[in-house]
Amino acid sequence: MAARLGAVESRNVTHLSGGGAVFWEAARGANVRDVDGNVYVDLTGAFGVAVAGHAHPRVVEAIREQAGHLIHGMGDVHPPARKVEFLEALARLAPWPHTRIVLGSSGSEAVEAALKTALLATGRPGIVAFEGAYHGLTLGALATTHREDFRRPFARRLYGGVAFVPFPGEGGGEVAMKRSLDEVGRLLAEGVEWRGGKEEVGAVLVEPIQGRGGVRLPPPGFLRALGELARRAGALLIFDEIFTGLGRTGRRFAFEHEGVVPDLLCLGKGLGGGLPLSACLGPREVMDAWPPSRGEALHTSTFLGHPLACGAGLAVLGVLEEEGLADRAAELGEAALARLRGALGGCPWVREVRGRGLFLGVELAEPGTGGAWGGAAALVAVEALRRGVFVLPAGPQGEVVELTPPLVITLEQWETALDLLAEVILGLKP
Repeated sequence: MAARLGAVESRNVTHLSGGGAVFWEAARGANVRDVDGNVYVDLTGAFGVAVAGHAHPRVVEAIREQAGHLIHGMGDVHPPARKVEFLEALARLAPWPHTRIVLGSSGSEAVEAALKTALLATGRPGIVAFEGAYHGLTLGALATTHREDFRRPFARRLYGGVAFVPFPGEGGGEVAMKRSLDEVGRLLAEGVEWRGGKEEVGAVLVEPIQGRGGVRLPPPGFLRALGELARRAGALLIFDEIFTGLGRTGRRFAFEHEGVVPDLLCLGKGLGGGLPLSACLGPREVMDAWPPSRGEALHTSTFLGHPLACGAGLAVLGVLEEEGLADRAAELGEAALARLRGALGGCPWVREVRGRGLFLGVELAEPGTGGAWGGAAALVAVEALRRGVFVLPAGPQGEVVELTPPLVITLEQWETALDLLAEVILGLKP
């Protein structure tokens, strides 16, 4: 399979050397079976997508039922009825009394829609984002993604009115938090330098917990203070909850932990139950910065409001609420932190075990120096794969083992996989 894929796919896409790739054939719940018949426990949730589990029966039935009636519609001209039903259900979960939504197919599209909305609503093109941020790889979103390896090849095409501010990790305390907020305040007052001038800031874009940046939680009160700064300056606070939303952190949305409501909310990943679906949500007074369509939408796509994805999304929203998956994530996550901290306490190369709900990270440090152990999480991922568990590396140097399992994972699967993971980490050879 690797040889066949390498013969037809761009070499940039799938890493095929070193035995790091297995080819999936089937999945259910928190289990995956590969083409060779091996069965794994998935602690990645397929990049966090499988919040309701792989092939949840209700999601599968919704897709099957919808496919029998309408596979594709004309989302912005002759819309599928299922799009209307999904938008109504999603709006009911939003924190504003009158919510308006732009649908897309990927998380990057949701971020693009949010950034466009902020420009229309404020008239200010400048953007404040954060070091360690990951918001996607389409050109608008890439301009706000911090990783230099993603940005460098396309730097000449990227909008330069984006300023990156240090993201204060939870362990940084009041000093790091104040330093970050002071810098945000300065940028909101002075603008972002670009092409010899200043771009006024209209958007502050943040992940409430950085995902690919290493499962980094901000200090308590940081996000609330960030929102207050943005609003006093007339800018919009955008929460990228593509990874953290839909129960992942133990609440429906991660902002519910923080006592702050964003001006715009980006969702994706688990929203479509495995089908491509994303959304940018906001209150009517912000979203009505978009002009009414007069037969040609200003922001749209061929597959906007795809009926199969919307049918699956309706099922996902129902499962999350009716099965209490956010509460389950909170319970399993709290116990997992205690279990991992107990198992890994005293290990000289484990700097921290952190997270919220079923969004957890184990940060690895170089013994002796205490610096980030670059690439160590990939070593853990390869050995865990050999033993039947999927995990992914995260962090700027691949020093964090990231855990984002399906919220339906059984207690036995979860505890067994955590114990195996701890064994792998303790067995590293620095």
